[in-house]
Amino acid sequence: MSQQTIIVKRDVQAEQKADAEVERGRLGRRGTLVVNLLSSPGSGKTSLLEATARHFAGRRSMAVLVGDLETDRDAQRLAPLIPVAQLTTGGACHLELPLVQRGLTALGDPAVDFLFIENVGNLVCPASHDLAEHLRVVLISTTEGDDKPGKYPKMFRTSQAMLITKLDLLPHVPFSVEAVTADAQRIQSALQVISCCSLTGKGIQDWCDFLEEQHQFQLAAYHESTSNY
Repeated sequence: MSQQTIIVKRDVQAEQKADAEVERGRLGRRGTLVVNLLSSPGSGKTSLLEATARHFAGRRSMAVLVGDLETDRDAQRLAPLIPVAQLTTGGACHLELPLVQRGLTALGDPAVDFLFIENVGNLVCPASHDLAEHLRVVLISTTEGDDKPGKYPKMFRTSQAMLITKLDLLPHVPFSVEAVTADAQRIQSALQVISCCSLTGKGIQDWCDFLEEQHQFQLAAYHESTSNY
């Protein structure tokens, strides 16, 4: 029985990437910064969003798309604070753009300052999927060890910022902020690093200041590109 190998020399995700670029431009031109939050399960994405919503209350508008394999527990936590839509994958280990777009439709496609995507807890698969975000942020908690960047390099290489979370537990666990920062920046030298604790509020001002800077940068970039036409 003969075998034949067919080599397909094209990016199998090219169409999805093109769709993501169109959606990124549409949201950016109307002033929405899309932030994709990624991490292992339990690193504190939902707690971070709660703290962020309280910080921006009355000053900035935001909405959240929450990704999970099952249940809407995280969405229920956020619903009293901000508009939220649940994205249930039914077992898939990551979100993809069509599901994100359906979530936006469910929210009424709001013109907010910040749209956060709380991705499925996973440091592998989500790194390979463009969800039309302007900013990709990876969280790593003090409880999960400081060796994760070297073990999961693509996640850190494709992110623009790393948040070190659960600082309140730092005295009780074998975790080095310096070591994890050095490991991550060996992979992505331009990676912004912010340390915070959502429960005590430590570092939340720094995080929100960073978001404001990124929002202004994106607005300026889209305004310039529009004025050139």
